[in-house]
Amino acid sequence: MGRLARRIRAHWRKRHRKREALRTSREFFKRQHTLRRWRLPKQNSSDITPFTGAPSSRTTPAPPKHGLLDSLLPSRKTTDARSTHTGTARRGALTVEASAPGASTHQPRLLDARTYENLRDFIDAKVLSSPARTAISTFLLVIVFFTLMLLLPIASNDGQMAPLHHAFFTATSAVTVTGLTTVSTAEQWSMFGQVIILCACQIGGLGTLTLTSLLALATGRKMGLRSKLIAQEELNIGRLGEVGSVVRTVAYTSASIEAFIALLLTPRFLMLGEDPLTSLWHGIFYAISAFNNAGFTPHSDGIVPYGHDFFVIIPVCIAVFLGAMGFPVLMALQQHPLKPSRWTLTAKLTLVTTSVLFVLGAAAWGAAEWNNPSTVGGNNPGDKILSALFASVMTRSGGFNLVDMNDIRPVTSLITDVLMFIGGGSASTAGGIKVTTIAVIMLAIMAEARGDQFVVAFNRTIPDTVLRIAISVTMMSAGIVIAGSGVILMLTDQPLSRVLFEVISAYATCGLSNGLSAELSPAGIYTLSALMFIGRIGTITAATALALRSRRRLYKFPEERPIIG
Repeated sequence: MGRLARRIRAHWRKRHRKREALRTSREFFKRQHTLRRWRLPKQNSSDITPFTGAPSSRTTPAPPKHGLLDSLLPSRKTTDARSTHTGTARRGALTVEASAPGASTHQPRLLDARTYENLRDFIDAKVLSSPARTAISTFLLVIVFFTLMLLLPIASNDGQMAPLHHAFFTATSAVTVTGLTTVSTAEQWSMFGQVIILCACQIGGLGTLTLTSLLALATGRKMGLRSKLIAQEELNIGRLGEVGSVVRTVAYTSASIEAFIALLLTPRFLMLGEDPLTSLWHGIFYAISAFNNAGFTPHSDGIVPYGHDFFVIIPVCIAVFLGAMGFPVLMALQQHPLKPSRWTLTAKLTLVTTSVLFVLGAAAWGAAEWNNPSTVGGNNPGDKILSALFASVMTRSGGFNLVDMNDIRPVTSLITDVLMFIGGGSASTAGGIKVTTIAVIMLAIMAEARGDQFVVAFNRTIPDTVLRIAISVTMMSAGIVIAGSGVILMLTDQPLSRVLFEVISAYATCGLSNGLSAELSPAGIYTLSALMFIGRIGTITAATALALRSRRRLYKFPEERPIIG
């Protein structure tokens, strides 16, 4: 058996080397043909005319765009510019701007066609070879930038530089759209600092949606034709070169929803006695923070003063709910609003699971806190129901709270931990392991209990690879939460329930807090910052990395069933 396996491997290695050599030679000749085709034609001296102060109209048509760099670098249109002093034309440059008469004739050498091709291919290869590395690097750079902005004295109310751990924690919380804070947003940060935080939330939320879509598309490039078509239909995009269209679509959807929520909130704040500019600022702040599931508030006491106001609570809930749905679900609802049969499996699983969790979470939270005098026990039944519905939405990623988390009962804390760990929809601004992950695991459990051979949902068979990824993401997330809780327990003397609540909120990027973040030492603050970063990046990159690392074996070992349970 071993000799046969070695012979099979040697045979397929030889075939693989031949195919690689053939593919390399084809790409080489194709590249040479492209360069020869688009190389600038040589000009005769008789074709050169004196410089007239404007670029010549003779241009070379640009080839079709492809790759990531085409949206960043100038097109390949070439223009012949003449020099008034020498009467010679500059050739071989991508773009040459005309200089004014009398200006210096010395100009920096621009990118030629070959350099442009090499640079574009290099960036494309780096991005496609490791999407996870690209995601991590991008988020780190954004966090560092906003940390430096918050360290400016103008960002603080007292005009002094904020401590590094507070600025870094706030920037990380904003970029990862978590909402945890070590200092009060309204008391510590000035208007400039609050604008920086709001911009970080917007960029973090928009970047998360776009990044998730691009990583899913990069996963599709590693699959077969059928899997590529499924990924294309799922995200409504064609290929990785269409980065600009993806960004525009996500940005347009986000801006539309945020503008709608701001239009609902601004008049209400104006009716409550705020001046027009303050009302507009609070409306925009809550709209962006709610849709991106950030949980930041411009008030020192949060959203608690508006706990009995339906015209504030309901728009905030709608924004958080839509932001937690995810880009694929919103696109499916936009394209086929009244045709559920044409929705994707991701959209169906997300909507059904989210609805079930919303109802069960509200019922469980309301039943546990109905008679609690420290939270909602003294309110009327209508306010109790509103608080339960609000808590059910916010515990899965929103981060806003109407009651003090230290006053809830232990069973309510357990319910909140579970809902925070599950999170929202895939490719959304919500965190957690995502509702589709828990849906796939529950469907697998139900299929095993019924004795079914395959996992089926909405007349679609879920592949075994998807189930393995769901289990891997869940177990890795649980391991990270356990490890983070252990580190925080070593740095503080707080009880396990309080530490576990804060750690899950940080990793799931939920933002609900019992005040532990503000009580930790700088080491504990940096630990929570790392958990927020891993929680925002980890589940996405882990799922993508597992999908990209799939390999095919040419042989199979004998099966043996171990004893389970």
